[in-house]
Parts: sequence; C-alpha cells; structure tokens
Amino acid sequence: MTAETSQTLDRGLRVLKLLADTDHGLTVTELSNKLGVNRTVVYRLLATLEQHALVRRDLGGRARVGLGVLRLGRQVHPLVREAALPALRSLAEDIGATAHLTLVDGSDALAVAVVEPTWTDYHVAYRAGFRHPLDRGAAGRAILSARQQTSAGYPGYTLTHGELEAGASGAAAPLVGVSGVEGSVGVVMLVDAVPERVGPRVLDAAREVADALR
Repeated sequence: MTAETSQTLDRGLRVLKLLADTDHGLTVTELSNKLGVNRTVVYRLLATLEQHALVRRDLGGRARVGLGVLRLGRQVHPLVREAALPALRSLAEDIGATAHLTLVDGSDALAVAVVEPTWTDYHVAYRAGFRHPLDRGAAGRAILSARQQTSAGYPGYTLTHGELEAGASGAAAPLVGVSGVEGSVGVVMLVDAVPERVGPRVLDAAREVADALR
C-alpha cells in the first residue's frame, strides 16, 4: 500500500476477487483467513458490498458475487472489443474470412466484435451480438477446450463444419491468461474443410488479442 491508495477499497476489491475465484462462495471466517484481517472487518466489507449488490450471502452465510457486477461487466465489452480489433482486422484480411471475438455470456457464446475482409467476392455474414450455445460452433468449443486444459500447455485451435450454418466452417482458439475474460478468437468461412494454414493463424491471433488485454 502507498499513501495514494485506500486500504479499505483494496480489501473490498480483494474480497470480490476471492469470491470470483470460487463457485461455492466463502464464509466470513474463510475470508478473514485469506485476507489476514479480523472477522469484524470482513463483516463491514461484506455489508458495504451488499449495499451495492456486488456481494450476496446465501442462507448458510456464504458470500458470493452479486448480480451488481453484471452492470459493471456490460461496460467491459466495448473495451475488450477495441483492444481486439487490430488483430481481428489483420486476421480477416490475411485469411479472407470473417473474423470474430467471442466471449462467454452465461451458458452462451456471444460475438462482441466482428471484422469482415475487404477484398473477397463473398464471405459469411456474421454480426456482433450473435449468440449460440457454448457446445456448438468453433468459438464456443474452443472456450470449452480451454476450461478442460491440463498442464500439457496452451490449448490448440478447434475446427467445426456446419454446426451453426449449413456449408460454413469455423476455426477458433481460446484466449488464455487474461484475468476476468473468457473467450475465443476465430474465423468463419464458406468451405467444406478449413485450409491447413488457418488454424495456426487463428491461434496466433488469439495470442495477439490476449497480449493486448493483459
């Protein structure tokens, strides 16, 4: 901590980060131990965060992230989209296919940024705001593959054909190592099989976007 920072705000943000990293919530005692402060301080922090709907406590007393974070989260998409656009433009022009950035939204994959190539005679129409189940399409499947990754290293790219649109194939790679952002970068094209060079190129683009967001 420095003279320009607030200890109370710092502790409140640490509470939110701790709660965001667990699916089961945390008790006051668990938070107290993790933060290294007494239970009274934790009670005050939780009460303040509850007033802003950033934290909720269930009947068992376990604290969880509240729905108020969704209002803050909606403002993240424009920032992420802006950071990703240079890599998406390069990908779309290089491959000659529609490039997209997709983020997790509940149980869906949501396209938040789309760039179409400028030089092709035709390409797949794909719009920002398009959503689909995570287990369908390359974008969603790439995200699921990242969730299942082990210590084997960086997950690879995912290829699909005809899962979202007849005759269209997709390639996508997940964003890795970006705190608080779960998503993928990919392309969609009207081909029966994705050309060999596309997968590695998409993987490179996903790394570029991840670097821009760190």
